[in-house]
Amino acid sequence: MKKRIALIGGFHKARTLAMSLIKQGYAVTAINISREHCEALAEIKQLCVFNGDGTMPYILEDASIYNFDIAIALTGRDDDNLVICELCKKKFGVAKTVALIGDPSKTEFFYRMGIDSVVCAITSVTSIIEQQAFLDEIATLVPIGDGRIKISQVPIPVGAPAADLRVMDVSLPKNVLIGCIMRGDTGMIPRGDSVIRAGDVLVLISSDEHETAAAHALTGR
Repeated sequence: MKKRIALIGGFHKARTLAMSLIKQGYAVTAINISREHCEALAEIKQLCVFNGDGTMPYILEDASIYNFDIAIALTGRDDDNLVICELCKKKFGVAKTVALIGDPSKTEFFYRMGIDSVVCAITSVTSIIEQQAFLDEIATLVPIGDGRIKISQVPIPVGAPAADLRVMDVSLPKNVLIGCIMRGDTGMIPRGDSVIRAGDVLVLISSDEHETAAAHALTGR
């Protein structure tokens, strides 16, 4: 059975994400307060659309949110996205919730409130810069003679096999190490009990022949 994903709020982000997720084989529903946006979203083939305010429990119930595997809150208000995710997880039992935020200082608070993954455009850009700096530095420290050792970045998408698993519980080829977990604007050296979250970027150190298998084990792709 296809995993069911709800995209709540937003428009441009919801439209782009819906098309991408449908292409990947997910069953996707968009919930949007704007009738005009709903009409535009309804033009996407295979996308189910509900018109209503996703912060209202009765709207989520009408959309049968309790049958979904993942809920992604995409409104332009951080507080609305928190409410949406809290309702989906605690009232309706959705397994995984993802919140878009504009203020990176709220990231840890959202995680403490039980949100599974928090995405911030500002910290994502910062992370890209810091990841590149990290890779540039580590490349000078690790011998990569004859191309036998490779350092690569593996983003962990929503619904990936490795999401919400501890590092020690991930099945990787024996010649592969997770050297760093990039989360938002923070880089962490993983321990066995470190939990991998959707939205993380893992820095892998591996042999050439095991890189593809490792990425598949982590992402399912």
